[in-house]
Amino acid sequence: MNTIEGIVPSVGSVRAAVIGAGSWGTALASVLAGKLDSVTLWCREAEVADAIQTRRRNPLFVSDIELPANINAVTDLAVTVASHDLLVMVVPTQFVRHVLKQIEPDFMPGTILVSACKGVEVESLTLISQIYAQVLGDEHSRKACYLSGPSFAREVLQRKPTAVSIAGSDPEALLWVQQLFSTPYFRTYRTDDVVGLELGGALKNVIALAAGISDGLEFGYSARAALITRGLAEMVRLGTRLGARSETFFGLSGMGDLLLTATSDLSRNRSVGRRLGAGESLEEIQKGSLEVAEGVRTTHSVFHLAKRLQVEMPITQAVYEILYGGREPRLVVLDLMERQLKTEIG
Repeated sequence: MNTIEGIVPSVGSVRAAVIGAGSWGTALASVLAGKLDSVTLWCREAEVADAIQTRRRNPLFVSDIELPANINAVTDLAVTVASHDLLVMVVPTQFVRHVLKQIEPDFMPGTILVSACKGVEVESLTLISQIYAQVLGDEHSRKACYLSGPSFAREVLQRKPTAVSIAGSDPEALLWVQQLFSTPYFRTYRTDDVVGLELGGALKNVIALAAGISDGLEFGYSARAALITRGLAEMVRLGTRLGARSETFFGLSGMGDLLLTATSDLSRNRSVGRRLGAGESLEEIQKGSLEVAEGVRTTHSVFHLAKRLQVEMPITQAVYEILYGGREPRLVVLDLMERQLKTEIG
């Protein structure tokens, strides 16, 4: 079925699949399950698929929340891709290219792809949209959409009010995806600034790590506020250098997501930063974590991307030195405070 070129199917008849059964993939499957007759959730782990099918629980990530009965958990990726109109990609950024190469041969004409991933690929320093274009070609990538914004999986699963942005370059596909993801508790806004939305979702995780490090060092609320504000300036600086619009970073996928991720105890990135600031090593922190704090790898990517483009990002550099240079957090923060004085704007 061709969902855009031709007759758009009614909401209930859309065949949607979510690829990735972490907490966020599970949450987005739940959102779609509130609109559609059924939703397929592809799980990497067979035990997760079995638990969802038999007990309506995701045992690894959100085991205490009952999932809708019309979520169908599967482990066959090829069959999933070949039989759905909408595919929602929710895998860690560093695995996106690998998964796309796996599913590309089974893509149906007209299938719409939605990315809910946040990050920059380490090896190539490319955005998700660029990876889509490189692997899938223009036919599929030009209608892809990108979802980002201030949202915690647990709160979405609990149906607490949430608002996000969806970006795309094809107006028809974008409007269709926006309508599909809109529910009484999950509100979506649309934008054509794909680069701005993607960078906002990726860069805020780096700043959230910095805010967490500051909290772990017990530097207080004033320091956190300064890091968030100056971090936003870095996000705008890199974003506009890459062609994004500055105003996008003051919306849901920029400032909104940054505020949530840098201040909440539910944030994995802030939590990792706080533990680093309190003296734990990155290896110790990652050893006991089931889900990825995307900001750790994104810091590596963004540091080298900014260096390549000659964009000044001192907070990102500071986080990079802590994560990958082995520097003591307190000394790195003091170096930030003692940088050459400058005007605030510009």
